Amino acid sequence: MKVLHVIPSISGQAGGPSQAIFPMCRSLRSQELDVLLATTDDGLSGGTSTAIQYGLSSEYKGQQTIFFPRQIGASFKYSRPFAQWLNNHVADFDVVHIHAVFNHACIAAARACRRRGVPYIVRPLGTLDPWSMKQKSLRKRFFWQAGVKAMLNSAAAVHYTAIAEQTATEQSLGLDHGAVVPLGIELPSGKPSARTVLAHKLPSLEGRSYILVLSRLLPTKGLDVLLKAFLPLVKQKHFAQWCLVIAGEGPANYVASLKETIAAADASDEVLFPGWLDGEEKEAALSNASLLALPSYHENFGLCVIEALAYGVPVLVSPQVSLATDIAAAGAGWVAEIEKDALQSALTAALNSTDERVRRGEAGRLLAGSFDWSLIATKLTDLYSSILEKKARV
Repeated sequence: MKVLHVIPSISGQAGGPSQAIFPMCRSLRSQELDVLLATTDDGLSGGTSTAIQYGLSSEYKGQQTIFFPRQIGASFKYSRPFAQWLNNHVADFDVVHIHAVFNHACIAAARACRRRGVPYIVRPLGTLDPWSMKQKSLRKRFFWQAGVKAMLNSAAAVHYTAIAEQTATEQSLGLDHGAVVPLGIELPSGKPSARTVLAHKLPSLEGRSYILVLSRLLPTKGLDVLLKAFLPLVKQKHFAQWCLVIAGEGPANYVASLKETIAAADASDEVLFPGWLDGEEKEAALSNASLLALPSYHENFGLCVIEALAYGVPVLVSPQVSLATDIAAAGAGWVAEIEKDALQSALTAALNSTDERVRRGEAGRLLAGSFDWSLIATKLTDLYSSILEKKARV
């Protein structure tokens, strides 16, 4: 089976979808599928982008990948060469898996599939549920009529990563052909990276316990409320050994506002900003954290949550994180509303008891095992096969 994956960006700063796409493709290849990933050069800077051979498949992060230049629009990511290639080559594939909705690459891929009679799946990345549709609503209404409506209605399936995402989206938009397959993770093997890996970026972390935030730094992540809950705690003698590590990148004005709040509380040594972490640095940050926090106003999955649980690190999430129900049921962390007192109460409970963090972390490790990419790849392969069987019967 030949499968084409289309995603508008693979930049690490694009968040969870760009991080998940490579292990997803590699795990599908282990199922003996022939997989090609097609994307733009969006967010790839310096030597990386100059080394890309546009329009030619080459190995990138262990996966055959073909790149096209992003020509117009940081958000829409228009690429005429990408659209032309899709029109000419989409018929070479049995199934096309499209990741994202409101951008040129994905609309062009769906249109090319319909022209060539190739079945395709759309993974909306949480952008279609009611909360998301209210964000930049005018722009989304325009693109809904310009191609998104036809994309979704003609898709062989809409791929959701959580039941909550499917329910909210289908009820609000009247869709009825969804399939739920969560994202996966590559389970840690061997010993975790030593904390010394982070020493050059975070020297003041030495000898201290820390709460980790590992996410794009956006207003939707609830970080301002998390700070309001954490800053008074860390000023108490009982919690003086704790730090909050906020790893990621985001709009300069928003990050600046967070740092202003921290400076006003004279807590620059207690809240650290290492920037974007990847590779061994990310592994070290995750595996040595005492707690991961994601008090997001909207999170259709939350890849960093499962990654932390895989290392036995308990989590603190809001009910709006789609995995919150699973976390509560497994006893793998704390679920608290995005409100200062609620978060502060949960933080106090978590930071007060090493034994409780260990117990919930071990429960999380068991939960994370069900998200192994080898298991998820089998579910995706079954979905592709069912779509092709249905096509053969028509």
